[in-house]
Amino acid sequence: MSITGGLVLFAVIWFLVFFVTLQIRPRSQADAGAVEPGTPPGAPADAQIGRKARITTLVTVVIWAVIAAVILSGAVTIRDLDWFGRLGPATATN
Repeated sequence: MSITGGLVLFAVIWFLVFFVTLQIRPRSQADAGAVEPGTPPGAPADAQIGRKARITTLVTVVIWAVIAAVILSGAVTIRDLDWFGRLGPATATN
């Protein structure tokens, strides 16, 4: 895996984890009892984006390290994921 591949993998995992984290314990303005004029009652009251971004980064580092270790170890290769034989027959390498 190249450096660029590692960064892309980290970014994809980070955004996936971030979108999941945003949905954990959301608090709407209606729940808080303070609806700002011009906003819907379901709008977030206090999203705590910075806190959720830090949590996302910590979780992503762990997930990325596990996935990168599996890729770099060679335990799983692209041939293992070729379920339909699109890459052609595997050749023996010694």
